[in-house]
Amino acid sequence: MESSKKVSFWKSYRFPIILIGSILIGCVLGLVLGEKASVLAPFGQVFINLMFTIVVPLVFTSVATAVSSMSNLKRLGKILGNMLLVFVVTGVIAAIIIIVVVKVWPPAQNVQIVTEATDEMANTSLADSIVNGLTVNDFPDLFSRSHMLPLIVFSILFGVGISLSGGAESTVGKLISGLNDVMMKLVSLVMYYAPIGLAAYFASLIGEFGPQLLGDYARAMVIYYPMCAIYFVIMFSVYSYYAGGKLGFKRMWRFIAAPAITAFATGSSVATIPVNLDASEKIGVSKDVREIVVPIGATMHMDGSVLSAILKISFLFGIFQMPFSGIGTYLTAVCVSVLSGVAMSGIPGGGLIGEALIVSMYGFPMEAFPLIATIGFLVDPPATLLNSSGDTVASMMVSRLIDGKDWLVKRLEERGEKPE
Repeated sequence: MESSKKVSFWKSYRFPIILIGSILIGCVLGLVLGEKASVLAPFGQVFINLMFTIVVPLVFTSVATAVSSMSNLKRLGKILGNMLLVFVVTGVIAAIIIIVVVKVWPPAQNVQIVTEATDEMANTSLADSIVNGLTVNDFPDLFSRSHMLPLIVFSILFGVGISLSGGAESTVGKLISGLNDVMMKLVSLVMYYAPIGLAAYFASLIGEFGPQLLGDYARAMVIYYPMCAIYFVIMFSVYSYYAGGKLGFKRMWRFIAAPAITAFATGSSVATIPVNLDASEKIGVSKDVREIVVPIGATMHMDGSVLSAILKISFLFGIFQMPFSGIGTYLTAVCVSVLSGVAMSGIPGGGLIGEALIVSMYGFPMEAFPLIATIGFLVDPPATLLNSSGDTVASMMVSRLIDGKDWLVKRLEERGEKPE
């Protein structure tokens, strides 16, 4: 019996354990080799590039397929509405939690940093940002990972067009569905290379940037990294329990490791979309929910970025000796953090738009921009972990709101699986 449990545990968690092991090996190599570890960078970049290459056609085919297969477009509206509700509520909860944390442990206490002027901030109006965030002015621009939201908007409209022209059984519907199956198979093939790619990527990353974590920003990192770990364990447990009770809690923890590790290693919510889709399917989230929530969540659901935004705001208040206090300040911080989270693009090192928004809305001098841009780079791995793996949890919560509290049991029974 005990042997059976060991086999079952290894079978369930084998791939995440292999990924963690490969990352640890990479970290050790980075520490031992130092800057010489940069010779391994190409092996890691190959994996990152493959994931980025896959993600654009995968998002298009998965979203278009999910929408086109809906005979009742009212369900699409319910999914989108409840999805936005989940995104905003979890973002506000994250903002409130980190405000309490930075009040107890101010991230800029006794920090002395020399500022340098920068011209990187873009003078873009909010209206222009919204237009540019949702649309592009030329069709080829859709097929770029830097334009994920416009691609998703187009994919939804394309799916609606298919639905109104014969649905999933039409010629185009079958073609898109077939392409989506091909893309998912391609993802599974690329993931065989993941242990090698992630080990090489982390070796080069630690070798080049590891010492920065011991510099002036150490206090902010000491606050943020444990905060993300606590949020991941506690809040994701709460959200999954709300979504599916004990069964939802168990299945979330059984399958969340792969997307979490991939997101942490790649620093990209977009690159983790394929792994998130696979994890949410294994958990039991229906095809239409997961293939809408996960791709959109990669650019709009960013609890980790909300946490980092409040950290950056508090950091700047401390640097410029301003009191981070008062209901008005807190409310503004919550709004700015959620808005900047939605504005993030999902690519590694993303968030410059959000950082520019923070600086401009609070009236900080332009010298403040490189300060929080540096923080943004240093907190990117755990922030992306929460951003991306949170999309899988969000898909579970949306399923609860759409299909009722027994959705997971019914879904597993439909698949012939015995609820654990």
